[in-house]
Amino acid sequence: MSTASRYNKNYPVSWEQIQRDCRALAWKLLDVRKDWTRLIAVARGGLVPAAIIARELDIHHVDTVCVSSYTIRDQGMMNILKRPDLEGADDTWLIVDDLVDTGKTAKIVRDMFQVAHFATVYAKPEGRPLVDTFVTEVSQDTWVLFPWDTAPTTAFVPPIIDMGKES
Repeated sequence: MSTASRYNKNYPVSWEQIQRDCRALAWKLLDVRKDWTRLIAVARGGLVPAAIIARELDIHHVDTVCVSSYTIRDQGMMNILKRPDLEGADDTWLIVDDLVDTGKTAKIVRDMFQVAHFATVYAKPEGRPLVDTFVTEVSQDTWVLFPWDTAPTTAFVPPIIDMGKES
C-alpha cells in the first residue's frame, strides 16, 4: 500500500503553530527533568522542532541521527544515513522528532538510544508507544502538512529539485 493511499485527511500546521506546539513540548520536557545534556534531532523532520526545543531548554550539545523511511508517495526500506556518537548515552539525552507515525523510524532510533528520552511534537496511535512525551495526537489516517512542506495554500509542494520531474 502506498503512503498516499493510507491518508484520508490533512492536518495543516503553520509556522506559528509548530512554534507554539514545540514550546508546549518544551514545557512538558522541563517537567520531566531540568538537566538535559544532549539533544539528538531526527533529521530531517525533527530539525526545526529540535532547534526550538534546544533554545527553550538551553541545550547546547545538539546532534542528528539521519534515517530515511518514506515520502508522500511511498514508504520503503529504512536507511540509516548518519549515526551520532553513542558514547555516554544516558537518560539525560533527549531525542526529538516532529512526528511519530507508524513507529518504524522511531523503533530504529529507540534501539540506538535505549535509555534516552524520546519526544515528538505529534503522535499517531501506531507509533505512540515508542515515544515518551508528545503534545498532540492525530489519527493514523491523517497526513500532517508541516510548513516546510507546504505553500501558503497548505497544499503539498514538492522540493525544488523535484519540480518538473514526472511523477
